[in-house]
Amino acid sequence: MLTVRDIRKNAILRLEGIGDDSARLDVDLLLAAALGIGVLDIILEPGRRVPDPGAALFQALLLRRMAREPVAQILGKKAFWNHEFTVSRACLTPRPDSEILIESALKVITDRQKTLKILDLGTGSGCLLLSLMAELPNSHGVGVDISDPALAVARANAERLGFEQRCDFIISDWAEQLPLSAKFDIILANPPYIALTEKPSLAPEVRNYEPALALFADDGGLREYRRLAKIIPGIIAGGGHAFLEIGWQQGAQVMDIFTKAIAPNINNIKNIRIIPDLAGRDRCVAINFG
Repeated sequence: MLTVRDIRKNAILRLEGIGDDSARLDVDLLLAAALGIGVLDIILEPGRRVPDPGAALFQALLLRRMAREPVAQILGKKAFWNHEFTVSRACLTPRPDSEILIESALKVITDRQKTLKILDLGTGSGCLLLSLMAELPNSHGVGVDISDPALAVARANAERLGFEQRCDFIISDWAEQLPLSAKFDIILANPPYIALTEKPSLAPEVRNYEPALALFADDGGLREYRRLAKIIPGIIAGGGHAFLEIGWQQGAQVMDIFTKAIAPNINNIKNIRIIPDLAGRDRCVAINFG
């Protein structure tokens, strides 16, 4: 019977051989899942004997990872902010970079007990909406997505986290299906922003397993920002804030799109700024509406 140490060493070498930069972590996560134990147990008990059924299950999971399927999709879950979210191929896998939207929103909210209306455009797994709602106990949220399978994932996450009574999910092409009178205090959006010309250069984990609808946009990746710049002014409450994720080289262009689109509107921009992620790359455009 093989030990954790034996299996782990061989599996790490195999994943490193295909260029997996997180081979050790990936092996630990998959092996822990196969054995039904915690990742810490894998690290602290290298001499643990692995029964044949557990070893066989791990090998099946490893083969999926060697085909470049993301670990989060193999396991069906991904940690984001302070929670774990169910994920599938129907929606984008939550990424740490996106947490800057939550952090930025919380910085402008002076009273976390206040009743706030939150809109998440392109909600996917619901990770942005539900993470922010968890920090704001009296908030109500609406998640919008054009994909019904993605909304099914978001609804499942809302129910598992106990938020199903505080949020609604609507299938819509951005705000088309929202009530005409709808106004929101906080708007979050992670639109598709990768240019189609960049597709060949993407990692197989992204290119082959993430939904193209949530990744790619025409006009060099800027098309959906142009659409949102026309939509958001009409659904933001006075004094409201919008936070949009961007590609790390798109900050100046997205700011220009919103500034030109919103300036003639009665809801003039009070402040617009670019916020970097933890790696120091531009990741969010934040807009305060007067």
